[in-house]
Amino acid sequence: MKAARDLDQPAFISLLAQDQVRELSKSTPDGPLAGVPFAVKDNIDVAGVPTTAACPALTTAAAEPAFAVRRLQEHGAVPIGKTNLDQFATGLVGTRSPYGACHSVASPGHVSGGSSSGSAVAVALGVVPFALGTDTAGSGRVPAAFNGLVGVKPSRGLVSTRGVLPACPSLDCVTTLTRTVADARVVLDALIGYDPADPYARPMPVAAPAGVARWMRVIAVPDGPMDLDPEHEAAWRAALAHAESVAHVVRVDVGPFLAAARLLYEAAFVAERLAAFGHLLGEDESVDPTVRRIVLGASRFSGADAFAGMHELARLRRRAEQAFLGADALLLPVTPGHPTLAAVATDPVGVNSRLGTFTNMANLLDLSAVAVPAGKRPDGLPFGVQLLAPAFADGPLLDLAARWTGEAAAEPAARTLLAVAGAHLTGQPRNADLVRLGGRLHSRARTGPGYRMYTVDGALPRPGLVRTGDGPSGGIELEVWDLPEPALGALLPTITEPLHLGPLTLDDGSTALGFVADRTCADPTRDITAHGGWRAYLATR
Repeated sequence: MKAARDLDQPAFISLLAQDQVRELSKSTPDGPLAGVPFAVKDNIDVAGVPTTAACPALTTAAAEPAFAVRRLQEHGAVPIGKTNLDQFATGLVGTRSPYGACHSVASPGHVSGGSSSGSAVAVALGVVPFALGTDTAGSGRVPAAFNGLVGVKPSRGLVSTRGVLPACPSLDCVTTLTRTVADARVVLDALIGYDPADPYARPMPVAAPAGVARWMRVIAVPDGPMDLDPEHEAAWRAALAHAESVAHVVRVDVGPFLAAARLLYEAAFVAERLAAFGHLLGEDESVDPTVRRIVLGASRFSGADAFAGMHELARLRRRAEQAFLGADALLLPVTPGHPTLAAVATDPVGVNSRLGTFTNMANLLDLSAVAVPAGKRPDGLPFGVQLLAPAFADGPLLDLAARWTGEAAAEPAARTLLAVAGAHLTGQPRNADLVRLGGRLHSRARTGPGYRMYTVDGALPRPGLVRTGDGPSGGIELEVWDLPEPALGALLPTITEPLHLGPLTLDDGSTALGFVADRTCADPTRDITAHGGWRAYLATR
């Protein structure tokens, strides 16, 4: 392990004394984190050490560790120091610190990303196996992407923020930076725990929310070009090709996501930073002038502006939800480019603002997210993408991230699998029957080649799948549901002619029971195969 004092850049603000580290290492419980050293972003409390948030005027030592640090210590991990950050966690560049600017481990001329800059550098250089950061607007994912790391932003409230100096209390998340998804999973498992003393804490639901599959097989990607720098564009095209090898890819409108991202700083939401730490932004010369200007500038917003922003966000959230009806996760670049230190110095606000184009909206829209490496740009700099999914999809999302990086991920054991293509799809009228019977969405899928879809008669609009042999090679949209064995018996009386349960071949070559129709339903005047699925057909009506 590389000594923290030997780093060629200011990754650490303070280090625990060797006798403190030895004392903390004495009695560690058994487990995967026993004796493992970790670094802590310096807006998170470690007992006996000041939490500066990169503001030297803050010198009071923390009386006790943050909830997240305590959880890790209870699992045997040992904190060794506090890491550098964009002051008050306000920035995505890693340069807004009086302790010095960090740079990417791949290039001394390019930014490290922020605000969790020091944590990312410490992990990327091998000083520690993992580090804690925070992510309100991308502060964990951006430095992960710029340093070739895995950056996990859990669902809001899953990891308590008690003991974190707040940036935006309603949006702040404690995050992890690791070199592998496997390491991230171990650390996240230790961190998750409901904290009733945190007003924004939320317990992990016993069952996944509706629409969250246990096994993610469908990735959504933007349906149009992205505004990327040329080197980033080349790496993004390669990432899209890789996505095709990991899952089925569908294209969606990401306009609502990008519009929501702009609200974080362009609308009254920025005033939450003013309320959280504006009182600390006095005339002290150690306060970064850009941070002071951004936060104190939020005083221009009124209460009416705040409510207008909330209403606009609600409208955008409803539109963004549509992307997850037919997909498990959304794939986006983490940033539009990788700026140089010189570019940030020339335009500190504009360059920083652009970096949040694809990350600012995650917490506003209540999404879980993980940034993963996606190779290198043509110039050799690391390139990262992010996978985003609805809240509390954290476990399945990590499985998908592991498959992305080539790590092992075991498909969950199934009970009885039932493939549905019409009225039982998520959000459709008969889906409640599956939920009532104890069903859970197992995965999104498509039929194997050779199937066609027709409208059929019945009390509810519904389709019938017929294996005619000349259906599209790309198949037709399905959902596969995991049901208890008795559920099939309870479901049978609700199935009316001309539909019946029969074997249905999926796009991965496996077979499941499914709602199918016989060849008498293959009426060319009722053929809706060209739409690709029942939802797409309904959207045209």
